[in-house]
Amino acid sequence: MPDYKFTKWLVACVAIIASSSLTASPRERVDLNNDWRFYRYADNQQADTLIYDTRPAVEGFNDSQAADTRPTDAVSISSQADILKPWILPSGNAFIHDPAKRHTRPAGNPGEDFPFVQHDFNDADWQAVTLPHDWAIAGPFYTGDNPKVGGGMGRLPSHGVAWYRKQFTLSDTDKGKQIYLHIDGAMSYSMVWLNGKLVGGWPYGYSSYRLDLTPYVSTTRPNQLAIRLDNPPQSSRWYPGAGIYRNVWLEKTSPVHVSQWGTQVITPHVTAESADISIKTGLTNNTSSARTVTMQHAIYELSVDDQLSRTPVQTLTSEIVTVQPGRDQTSSSFTKLANPKLWGPAPQQTPHRYAVVTTLKENGSVLDQYTTAFGIRDLQFDPNKGVFINGEHTPLQGVNQHHDLGALGAAFNLRAAERQLEILQEMGVNAIRMAHNPPAPELLTLTDKMGILVLNESFDSWYKKKTPLDFHLIFADWHEQDLRALVRRDKNHPSVIMWYIGNEVGEQYTGEDGAKVALALKAIVKSEDPTRPVTASMNWAKADFPFSAAMDLISLNYQGEGIRQAPEFEGTNRIRTPPSYPAFHKAHPDKVILSSETASAFSSRGIYLFPVTPEFSAPVRDGRGGDSRIHQVSSYELHAVDFGSSADKVFRYIDTHPYVAGQFVWNGFDYIGEPTPYYSARSSYSGMIDLAGFKKDRFYLYQSQWRPDLPMAHILPHWNWQGREGEITPIHVFTSGDEVELFINGESKGRKKKAPLAYRIRFDDIRYTPGSVEVVAYKDGKPWAHERVETTGPAAALAASADRSVIHADGRDLSFVTVDIVDEAGRFVPTATHNIAFTLSGPGRIVATDNGDSTDFTPFVSHQRNAFSGKVLVIIQSENHDSGDIILTATNKELGTTSLRIRSK
Repeated sequence: MPDYKFTKWLVACVAIIASSSLTASPRERVDLNNDWRFYRYADNQQADTLIYDTRPAVEGFNDSQAADTRPTDAVSISSQADILKPWILPSGNAFIHDPAKRHTRPAGNPGEDFPFVQHDFNDADWQAVTLPHDWAIAGPFYTGDNPKVGGGMGRLPSHGVAWYRKQFTLSDTDKGKQIYLHIDGAMSYSMVWLNGKLVGGWPYGYSSYRLDLTPYVSTTRPNQLAIRLDNPPQSSRWYPGAGIYRNVWLEKTSPVHVSQWGTQVITPHVTAESADISIKTGLTNNTSSARTVTMQHAIYELSVDDQLSRTPVQTLTSEIVTVQPGRDQTSSSFTKLANPKLWGPAPQQTPHRYAVVTTLKENGSVLDQYTTAFGIRDLQFDPNKGVFINGEHTPLQGVNQHHDLGALGAAFNLRAAERQLEILQEMGVNAIRMAHNPPAPELLTLTDKMGILVLNESFDSWYKKKTPLDFHLIFADWHEQDLRALVRRDKNHPSVIMWYIGNEVGEQYTGEDGAKVALALKAIVKSEDPTRPVTASMNWAKADFPFSAAMDLISLNYQGEGIRQAPEFEGTNRIRTPPSYPAFHKAHPDKVILSSETASAFSSRGIYLFPVTPEFSAPVRDGRGGDSRIHQVSSYELHAVDFGSSADKVFRYIDTHPYVAGQFVWNGFDYIGEPTPYYSARSSYSGMIDLAGFKKDRFYLYQSQWRPDLPMAHILPHWNWQGREGEITPIHVFTSGDEVELFINGESKGRKKKAPLAYRIRFDDIRYTPGSVEVVAYKDGKPWAHERVETTGPAAALAASADRSVIHADGRDLSFVTVDIVDEAGRFVPTATHNIAFTLSGPGRIVATDNGDSTDFTPFVSHQRNAFSGKVLVIIQSENHDSGDIILTATNKELGTTSLRIRSK
């Protein structure tokens, strides 16, 4: 597999890649991330009244309700007279198909007298910030009962009203150009003023959007941007983040140009010998007269670092297009490419990419040049076998991922996202589901480059609500705009193989009415992209429901293995569903079935609780895998949320139903918020990898199944059990082999084969004796892998290691440093909890620390932290344009000091 190490921060959008090797173009994209000022109203301070819309009062909401609680009806309220919604709604007009339904901006300019939007307002005492920015991640955490923000949303101060201000300048050469502001994500209800004028906004915090600044800009004096955000409490079931948490751009174009996300590249017929390529191009004419332009497309190969090949592999015949004034129109082109290099998922295939460069000229002068990255692949769905990519059967080995980046919060960072994907690929992941919202656009560029399949999801709720102030408040007004914006933005990514219009929505419960909503949403997607299937995840809708029939394919959450089938759930009012793959396959024999959420298993890295259940899947209770005193869950990896299943159980059901296309485990990384089963904590327990990026034991269970050709064996638990001498301490082994021999202090404890439909080898009668535990794994009777753990001495020193010892001096690149506590022999001490303090010298800064402990309320920005199960993470960021050696020093008064050198260049 190619080495996808991060090379540089690209001033680029998902499919718009600057290329200095081509003809000069008026199109210019300017990074606006630096030099912002930020202010947030305090909890005890009255915010301004520039509100988007009136919201219902919230009373008695249970933040810790089960994740599969049935959604409820919206609360009916009346809007007050002075809301700003009428001025914001027109911002989405380009994404409303029916002209009669588009919005007319009222007269007037709300907020023009408010100080924060004025040029002469003095914001010198506001906080200086760089975007992307998450105002909540620094904390402090809310603790105790009845906090302002509960465990579901991560106990961080993500709620409230805040303002961002920034100035930018234009020159005389910008006169006559279109000037656009691009915001890739702002949480939430964003409203933008420029030079005291309300430009527009967008309420859904996960959507990328663009505003036309042209009527409001000045080329003779600095332009003052002011952006107001209003992030409600009780608006999410997980940590939403806060602030302008994705990138912001200024774009300059000719009045005649390629429209926003205006190209669509489709490869309707692909073989190894040739590929049909269809290119649709949207053109915009913002002048008052018709303009006749020459349009030409050239196709280039695109390297992993986004460089175009020196010469095009295909140049299409130029076209003459007359673009009518004041409107958008579409032009279609077609070509055939011989011997295409196909895009396919790694590691079985190679993710080759191409780019179409579209050039518009008028009278020989270049008006615009627009670059669109794409991939050539054949995608087929077989209801009896699953997914085929370029003719190769590709079982989906997927995980769900929330959008936060652990201790960095929701503020997008390319290297942090890349690191997550690298760790997931190491485990054997070939697909991810975006849970449950549009991702940062750069994340999809990464999945394209790395060969990872994507289920791209839009909404967690429709008309019915899951939390009092979630997306249901704006669904009626904004679902079409949000959905079209998502598909237009992401349609050219070869990694995207399905569109998801909803997750466990309440409309599952409403029969034909719910199916009607689903079909309307599906029609919107199909009108934008007819090439990919559209579906929604179902945790309640049954095989014979109209909601299920509305989907292009069947996407099940937990139903495949059955929900709450243990005797203890009989007679409860919770969802109880028998294993359902056969019922859905029988009812929909023409549709692919996949599991979009499986498992939701729990564990706390390095924590092992006794006794160990003899079952292969069990719910968490005190004394049965959980301990509510310390709020931790056993890492024997046998326990799950009540509606879920262990990994072992899921694998059994997938393997016994071969028509199932694959699974997406809940979830890859722990995430902030939703800390089931202990809502007094800060972050989830369900990842195979903890919040800091440290691998849990479950990582190796999945790796043993998803990478069967990788020789590996993993032993659990650790072997530091002072005080348990002579007590039963089961040893379990995850291996890609089929047989294991166990040795305790050199003495064989037997050789065991994996039982049919078993995914671990258990030695449940082992009594603890200090010393060594060793396994030799076999495959087909031959030695395959070896693993050893030992009882260590007491903690004696610190050992630091970096994921990357050289980073780029761009102010964004990161090095993730792990500090392990070791004994005198250098062996990792898995039970150590010492407090470690960090200092840094050189051109870098410590941006966060973490340890993966869901119960640790030390602010992420702290420079000292207790180890959890022997480990601490430190995240170091470079300084912009400042190279040299960065020296990290870690200190504990008992264990001494260790230092690590990182080069920034």
